[in-house]
Amino acid sequence: MVRNGGVERTLRTLRDAGVYVTYDEYRARAPIVRASGVIPLRPRAFDNPFLSHYYKAKSSGTTGRPVVVNIDLHHLADQATYDLLTRHAHGVVGVPEALWRGTLPDGSGIGTILRGARIGNVPRKWFSPIGATGDRRAAFKHRFVTQFVVLMGRVCGVPIPWPETVPLDRAAVVAQWVAGMLKAHGSCLVRAHVSMALRICLAARQAGFNLTGATFLGGGEPPTPGKVLQIIETGARWIPWYVFSEVGRVGMGCARPVDGNDLHFRKDGLALIQYPRPVLGSRIVNAFYFTTLLPTAPKVLLNVESDDYGVIEQRSCGCLLEQYGFTDHLRQVRSFRKLTGEGVTLVGSDMERILDEVLPARFGGSPLDYQFLEEEDADGFTRLTLAVSPKVQIADEAAVVEVVLRALGGDNVRSLLEQAKTLRVKRMEPISSSRGKILPLHLLSRFEASDKDTTDGDA
Repeated sequence: MVRNGGVERTLRTLRDAGVYVTYDEYRARAPIVRASGVIPLRPRAFDNPFLSHYYKAKSSGTTGRPVVVNIDLHHLADQATYDLLTRHAHGVVGVPEALWRGTLPDGSGIGTILRGARIGNVPRKWFSPIGATGDRRAAFKHRFVTQFVVLMGRVCGVPIPWPETVPLDRAAVVAQWVAGMLKAHGSCLVRAHVSMALRICLAARQAGFNLTGATFLGGGEPPTPGKVLQIIETGARWIPWYVFSEVGRVGMGCARPVDGNDLHFRKDGLALIQYPRPVLGSRIVNAFYFTTLLPTAPKVLLNVESDDYGVIEQRSCGCLLEQYGFTDHLRQVRSFRKLTGEGVTLVGSDMERILDEVLPARFGGSPLDYQFLEEEDADGFTRLTLAVSPKVQIADEAAVVEVVLRALGGDNVRSLLEQAKTLRVKRMEPISSSRGKILPLHLLSRFEASDKDTTDGDA
């Protein structure tokens, strides 16, 4: 079938025949059920059995239970190629670099360090938003492995930096480093999630720094237009990544983009098809299904659904990544996770516009000051809460609800939300993940909700 019709056509035929894995099946939340057959799964059922496991990392868990990923050094070496190609396309090879990423079990920091060593571009600074967490035994193990990697790198002549704990509320520390590099060298590169990059830019703006010459590169959360706009307004550049732990790089930021999330698909290591998937209500999205092609992939995937959808297109942009053969573009990549309550479904991409554009324009602040939370109240009803930072001056919370309802549009949606009193405002800082991401939609467990209520809004 591949010889006759190609990889993608074969994968679509297999998908039509029932050869696929849904997102919940992959996450071992449900067994695979096809016709009369039932295949129970365990969380590590998709691990590549042919790899050496040098260390283990965990996915962020922002969409559910974290996935443990066994990291093979050959996999990191393959991924380093895409780091180098992206740097080349954007003209940032060899510039001073820092990262604001976590330590183990967050594998993004140590992975960035090792890939940088592979291509001869080791970051000069490693800022970590958190120290080692968890029980004492796990924390000791993670600190030991991190320190071992740093020491062995230095023994081998690679100047790997020690991680320096810089919490999210101290973004000014990273901004000061950026300003120093720009003064000394005229350019620098910072690896961080888009929310963290925006924190740096806001801190630089408050300190009066011009960030012309700085480049921010990151993934792990949607680079929404509002966040990207505030980054580039400081004079900095933004390069998006599309990455998840189980396969590594999916897309590399285009050097001649049409928007802030224009990516070249890594089609030499992955195959990707789309298939219609209903979300609750009448909405249909074309969900992404991934198949791994490289023998060094941490997970062996065949038509495995992710919780993302977007636009796949072939377009000539003229940038170096196209010349390297990456001719397929991904754009408008979003999660189809949604908030549901009282028979109303709000898809994530619809809410981002309200958080990014509507609310900051009407009430002030930045996209980092607003977040939607889904939580159950004491009676079991699903409530949609809008977290608004106490820093934003709001005289009338009812006016905020009115603005959101008006922006959602649709008389039926508005009527149901108003009747059920589903939407409410809570004065608290938006909730960051352990890795510094602020996702537009945060699913709040009942225990987590009660815990947040007793901390006077501190997240």
